[in-house]
Amino acid sequence: MSENRFSKIIIVGDRILIKPKAQTDRTKSGLFLPPGVHEKEKVLSGYVIKTGPGYAIPKDTPEEEWRRDEEKVRYVPVQAQEGDLAIFLKAGATEIEFDGDRYFVVPQQAVLLLERDEDLLS
Repeated sequence: MSENRFSKIIIVGDRILIKPKAQTDRTKSGLFLPPGVHEKEKVLSGYVIKTGPGYAIPKDTPEEEWRRDEEKVRYVPVQAQEGDLAIFLKAGATEIEFDGDRYFVVPQQAVLLLERDEDLLS
């Protein structure tokens, strides 16, 4: 994956761009996904490619609306990080195709869990 490939893509808000992985019954760390999960395709897994900035939060001082000092919007960041394995609900995801590859745009609330390889972070 080239970083330049996704440089022009801006993920909005609390959404996460996920590249689905080939479905197996077990994750790298040993998390078991029962066969019924794949048959019904209600739950999918994939790797986080890019994340949005998070949830926008209001300014602290609404009484100073007259001040226009070009404050940028502040965000509460999403929990997902690039490289995480995400297990998410397909019903909450939007499937897209980019450069011939299949991806899902998933709101953070549709992510059930994240598996992070701590070795990559060290």
